[in-house]
Amino acid sequence: MIIRPLPFFSSGSRLDADLHLPDDDGAGAPYPVVVAASGYQGLKVIHPERFARALTPLGYAVLAFDYRGFGQSEGERGRLPPQDWAEDVRAAVDRVAAVKELDADRIALVGWGLGGGVVVAEAAEDPRVHAVACLNGVADGTRSTRNMHDEESWNRLLERIDADRGRRAEYGRSEITSPWDIVRLDLDGQTDTYVGDELYKAPGFGSGVSLESADMLLRFSPERVVGRIAPRPILIIHGDQNELHRPEEAQSMFDHANEPKQLVFLEGHGHTEFMFDDHPTFKRIVDTLDKFLTNALQPQPPTAG
Repeated sequence: MIIRPLPFFSSGSRLDADLHLPDDDGAGAPYPVVVAASGYQGLKVIHPERFARALTPLGYAVLAFDYRGFGQSEGERGRLPPQDWAEDVRAAVDRVAAVKELDADRIALVGWGLGGGVVVAEAAEDPRVHAVACLNGVADGTRSTRNMHDEESWNRLLERIDADRGRRAEYGRSEITSPWDIVRLDLDGQTDTYVGDELYKAPGFGSGVSLESADMLLRFSPERVVGRIAPRPILIIHGDQNELHRPEEAQSMFDHANEPKQLVFLEGHGHTEFMFDDHPTFKRIVDTLDKFLTNALQPQPPTAG
């Protein structure tokens, strides 16, 4: 695998990104390209690079990047509305579409967790995207977040978000809180353990989040726009024991989507405990992705005239 920096700008912020290319001396160029989008608190060095390691040997180019405000990317720290992230993914598409080694007619988006909803929202408005994969994704921000909370913590979060609206209007700044006040990892033991053992290895993971970001998350509902992706295909993969983003997120996204669409439930699996390069379930996901992308990103014949 060949890795080279490919930074790009989104809404005036320079985003840190790397392009991962097959190590075939350019034999497969122009390559089909996958833009890999992270989830909540995600960084490019976590799952985007994991997908790059898995997909480049299969002939895909993969762009892994950090959203604005994360990693080495510019942008306000602690601000992570998914609506902004959709703009970052669109800017990523702008960037890869202009690279000569990449095939601008074979661009796909793969999103993980909250990023699964983000890529749906972006693709719904961007006909340059030819295929979308939503993995353990969020279909509706309010429903998904409510399902993470007990009654007390949910009401407390809503009270804090409401109070912060007035504070922002008066002072121009949002309160920064723990990311786990918004996303209740402690109610999903498998995910909580994986995050503590693995994801905190990434520098900057677990940083504070603004309550404005939580407010914007509750307004985020990619299921409302997923129907616009058709006739381009969408693949939805979800753990059937996922207690972070419950299986109803996948089912609802699928129900709102139009054909062609595919829904795969991972039996006996939660949100993220299987995300290791050599785990059989991750390998199964990659195999399913490869089959989906192979069909969706067939090279287009030249247009006559």
